[in-house]
Amino acid sequence: MKLGGGLLGMALAGAPMTGILAERKSLKKRIPPLSFSTLGCPDWGFPQIVSFAAANDYQGIEMRGILRQLDLPQCPEFSSPENISATLKLMKSKGLHFVDLGSSAQMHHADPVERKKNLDDARRFIDLAEKLSCPFIRVFPNNLPKDQDRDTTIGLIVKGLRELGEYAANTQVTVLMESHGELVYSADLKKIMDAAAHEHVGMVWDIFNMWSVTKEPPAEVYQNLKNYIRHTHIKDGRMIDGKEQYTRLGQGESPIFAAIDALWAGGYKGYFSFEWEKMWHPEIEAPETALADYPIAMKKHFPG
Repeated sequence: MKLGGGLLGMALAGAPMTGILAERKSLKKRIPPLSFSTLGCPDWGFPQIVSFAAANDYQGIEMRGILRQLDLPQCPEFSSPENISATLKLMKSKGLHFVDLGSSAQMHHADPVERKKNLDDARRFIDLAEKLSCPFIRVFPNNLPKDQDRDTTIGLIVKGLRELGEYAANTQVTVLMESHGELVYSADLKKIMDAAAHEHVGMVWDIFNMWSVTKEPPAEVYQNLKNYIRHTHIKDGRMIDGKEQYTRLGQGESPIFAAIDALWAGGYKGYFSFEWEKMWHPEIEAPETALADYPIAMKKHFPG
């Protein structure tokens, strides 16, 4: 065990062990709250997800499907008041929290039918999040169609976010737009978030998603968007022949720890949520090892 000079001196001087233990406990508290997205374990049932999270020092779970069912309101665990009650009881028994529900709703659509479908899907997720005492749902911006005026598209995204923010206004739920798709430059994201300003609207900062395209320094991104960041997606990787290749944390080429440090130094209080995209990339490492490694890597980075 490695002790700092001050602690070692206290121990040698006969200081009470309770003081050392209290100091170690204080240091341990500095590790940020961790969660993982169920995108990383698409073939696990809910009991396995919960048991794994509790056994591997996670405090939260970000729901992005169960057994490849991405429409969360249709999952048996959430399909009735009785099932929701049992689900919450299981989470509580393991000391875990739902931290975000990942919808697939996209805000950029102009077609009235497609637009209504996406907004209605987001509303269903807001309703479910309220029942689960989950603070956030995620939506996408998502694209800038070439046959649609850019400013018009941004206006549609802003309008959608504000509509959903109003829908969530009498709940404990906040709607978060992820940096995703063709909306990953911080200037574009800030323009949207400034225009959509609402108490129940915020952002998910997907750090690698952005950096792999923009190469913007994380400290600059954080300064531009810090007023809106409520949740994060943490992952690492390399760009090989223009394609993302995901790695364990710290084994890629992205400045992921610079982003983590910017969040931590800036007072970000939310979860650092590991997004291992096993659902979309079946060739990457199995969840049993990849999801287990993330808390270890984070603990190595933080004191304690």
